Amino acid sequence: MNEKDYNSLLEELVNKKVKFLKIEPEEFMKFQPILMNFRQRKRIIGRAQPKGTVIYYYKDNNK
Repeated sequence: MNEKDYNSLLEELVNKKVKFLKIEPEEFMKFQPILMNFRQRKRIIGRAQPKGTVIYYYKDNNK
């Protein structure tokens, strides 16, 4: 399995290149520290899904 570049994925989310990030339970422990150190983390909202998956969205203050 290839390691995901979570920092780049978060940048894509903020820059609206993707609408959401889907993080599976087995990825969370690698993703969470990167999210906590991300400069705009307070605007990234996670919504829990069944079976431990979390969907992250970027909350744009202009909306």
